[in-house]
Amino acid sequence: MKVNNKKIIIVDDKELDIELAVEAFKELNINNQIITFTDGTEALKYFENMKKYLATENEIILVILDIKMPKISGLEILEELKKNEIFKAIPIIMLTSSKEENDLIQAYKSGANAYVTKPIDYSEFIEKITSIANFWIYTNEFIPRTMK
Repeated sequence: MKVNNKKIIIVDDKELDIELAVEAFKELNINNQIITFTDGTEALKYFENMKKYLATENEIILVILDIKMPKISGLEILEELKKNEIFKAIPIIMLTSSKEENDLIQAYKSGANAYVTKPIDYSEFIEKITSIANFWIYTNEFIPRTMK
C-alpha cells in the first residue's frame, strides 16, 4: 500500500539498521519511496535541495534519524529541519541506540516527535519499526501543505 506519494527519509550511519528498517516497511506493504543516507552531511544537502521544490507542498511523510553519526549528528539535522518552516510539520523520529538522558532531552527540546531506542534483537527491531509505521504512517493525520 502506498500512503500518498510522499517519501520516507532514513538517516543512519549503520547500513544494516537501514536495511532492516527498509525491509520492515516492505513487510508492512508500505510502498512509498524510501530515501536513505549513511552520512548526515549528505542528508542535509538533500534537505537543502528539497527547500527549492517544497514551496507549496511537503513531499516527505516521515524522517527517521539516528543520533550518533560522524560529521553531523542526528540532533544537528533535527535542529536544522525544525527551524525551517518548510520542514517544521514533518514528523521526525529519533531511532537510536543512545539511552543517554541528555540525548533524549535534547531531541525533544529540538522538536523530535518521538524518541525510540534501537533494540539489538532483530525481531524487536522489526517490532519497533512496525510500531513507528503503524502510528506515523497509518494513524497520524498529516498537514497537506507546509505551515505558513
